[in-house]
Amino acid sequence: MDLRINALNSQAVNGIGRPAAARGGAPAGVGGVGSGFADNFKTALQSVSKAQNEASQLQNEVQKGNPNVSLEETMLAMQKAQIGFQATMHVRNRMVQAYTDIMNMSV
Repeated sequence: MDLRINALNSQAVNGIGRPAAARGGAPAGVGGVGSGFADNFKTALQSVSKAQNEASQLQNEVQKGNPNVSLEETMLAMQKAQIGFQATMHVRNRMVQAYTDIMNMSV
């Protein structure tokens, strides 16, 4: 097994963190070929934020006594938002741990 690390050229380094379309590659799609981890993580954060906003709106409607919004629907939305947030936090913690491990490696 070859464990050598190849040096990055300047084009590869300049493309890091930019969308694939900006690098001249395929346009970034949601979870598809050509989309990077950063794009997928951003999409996940937006969906968690949307779920939290929807849960908050449902909570406000229940507190106002809106008969069209059920307590069960509100509790389900709150749980979905909480699970999404916890999953996002786990991914973030793993990313920070991986970064820390890489930075602590001796070269």
